[in-house]
Amino acid sequence: MIDIRKLKELVRLMVENDLTELDLRDEQETVTVKRPGLHVAPQVMAAPVALMAPPALASSAATPTAPIAEKLPAIESPMVGTFYATPGPDKAPFVSVGSKVGPDTTVCLIEAMKIFNEIKAETSGTVEEVLIKSGQPIEFGQPLFRIRPN
Repeated sequence: MIDIRKLKELVRLMVENDLTELDLRDEQETVTVKRPGLHVAPQVMAAPVALMAPPALASSAATPTAPIAEKLPAIESPMVGTFYATPGPDKAPFVSVGSKVGPDTTVCLIEAMKIFNEIKAETSGTVEEVLIKSGQPIEFGQPLFRIRPN
């Protein structure tokens, strides 16, 4: 399976360079990323998994009245799936407001195609806000947590 960081970088480069299609192949992986149009979300296909990427976002300035939490960096979903805050039904959440996280801290699980994927913080700081409830469906690039950097 393709590394999520690589996939995020491919989608970012595709949007920045206004590419409509990207096809990468080697002996182990085949990745095809397509953006059919500006009003349709790009499709990201990695054998054997298919993911949806967000549409190109128009840049917008943050309003001065926006809450401080909205200005904090977010941990975003690297895939489409179902968000789970706990490792099991009767277990404590991986993180909650006030939790300290590091780059290798597991913050949640995302179920995609019957596979549970551990999502790492990839940053250091303190969890200021949990934006999704356990069991909710999520989209690629959707903010999951707001983090106050150390």
